Amino acid sequence: MRSKLVSLLPHSLLARTTLGVAGLSLLFLTVIGASLDFLVLDKVQGEVSQETQRVATNWLGTFQPGDMPKAVTKTRIDLLQLVDAHGHVVAASAAAAGRPPLGTVQPPLDDRIKDGTACSTLGCVMFTVIRVPPLETREIWRGEPHYVYAGMVQPSILSGDRLELFTVGGVLLATAFIAWGNWWLGRRALRPVAAIRATMAEITVSDLSLRVPEPSGSTEYALLARTANRTLARLEEAVKQQRRFASTTSHELRTPLTGLRTRLEEAVLYPRDVDPRAVIRDALSATHRLETIVDDLLVLARLRAGRPAEHEPIDLGALVTEEVKAQADGVPVHVHAGPGVIVRGNRIQLIRVFGNLLANARRHADTRVEVTAERAGGQAVVTVTDDGDGIAPQDRERVFERFVRLDDGRRREPGGSGLGLAISRDIAHGHNGTLVVEDSPRGARFVLRLPLTETTGGSPPPGELSPGVRDVAGGAARPLGGP
Repeated sequence: MRSKLVSLLPHSLLARTTLGVAGLSLLFLTVIGASLDFLVLDKVQGEVSQETQRVATNWLGTFQPGDMPKAVTKTRIDLLQLVDAHGHVVAASAAAAGRPPLGTVQPPLDDRIKDGTACSTLGCVMFTVIRVPPLETREIWRGEPHYVYAGMVQPSILSGDRLELFTVGGVLLATAFIAWGNWWLGRRALRPVAAIRATMAEITVSDLSLRVPEPSGSTEYALLARTANRTLARLEEAVKQQRRFASTTSHELRTPLTGLRTRLEEAVLYPRDVDPRAVIRDALSATHRLETIVDDLLVLARLRAGRPAEHEPIDLGALVTEEVKAQADGVPVHVHAGPGVIVRGNRIQLIRVFGNLLANARRHADTRVEVTAERAGGQAVVTVTDDGDGIAPQDRERVFERFVRLDDGRRREPGGSGLGLAISRDIAHGHNGTLVVEDSPRGARFVLRLPLTETTGGSPPPGELSPGVRDVAGGAARPLGGP
């Protein structure tokens, strides 16, 4: 039953709102109209009753023995009658002459004043009847009861259903006006929403440059429009990045695939001139590069998808030391790890960051790489510095873009994927941290900053290096910054 009722309602929010306002207004105005009707009737009847009592009392005060009272009135109470106990009109005003008694009510002695309304072919009359006091009755009529009637024709507002019809008409007219006002104001208020909807309907994936109109001020519609435009801007940028990523990825994958296809075609077309072992070796090399690129792309996709990773308290000093030991070959690495550098993070992801940074530093270093892990400004700060040629200031942000490899990097490692630093920065952002390239007297200096996690213990965890310097891979111990 409820579902059927809901299905009968209009689908437009404006129509539903107008219908609801009209219904509530009709109910509210009906109650008010009925109350006003009651008040008007009560007020009119009370005024007529007071006036008829006053006129009847005044006329009764003029009665004298042996003298027939004259019924003269100068107010709207123009119907005056003196009626005996048998219902005969003894005296009457000019307006009441020739009329039957205004009423048949004959009040008793203990309740001498009565109000009433009597209707006949001549119309309805509102009257007050007063029983003549016993003293005047004995002196003038020898004890025969007489009654004084004072009345007037019922006002038109009380006759028939005029007041009710007028009230119903007023209620319906007011309800219609309120409904129309709500509809007009609603359409005017929802005009920005219609403009936003129309613009949003024109936006397609192929063209995300359109923006919805922004109303002035700080209304809900203005905030909605600004939020929608910010969302569209982010969506447009994301689509642009996705397109650039797809274009760059296809280019990066095409190179090893083209080389692999060429070598295989040579082996098929010229079997006597091609060494099969060399072809297989080249094919394995190209396959390895493809596998590296695909693996890095999958990692990058998972990071960009924002999938939550399990976090735990990690000692960065110990983690950096372990990673340096794992890469024991190559240029010597000198580590300086301070105590209590504890963060919450994913161990596997942070190992990948340090591994990428160390591999990058060793690839470009001439003689040494320096690594520090310390607390600074309420953050955990890890720096990886090499003594190579460094990175030009204009390229310090480009190196974090996907598939961007500087000329020196291509020369030193032709088979790299160009995704390591992009993955590292995404991991840093996923840990609410940053990864940037900062100034260095010589070489490149990568700085990773992560939020610290406070620990209760004062001593370094087991395995952490105490403050100082240790030559972890390839060389004897020497102070940090030494030759």
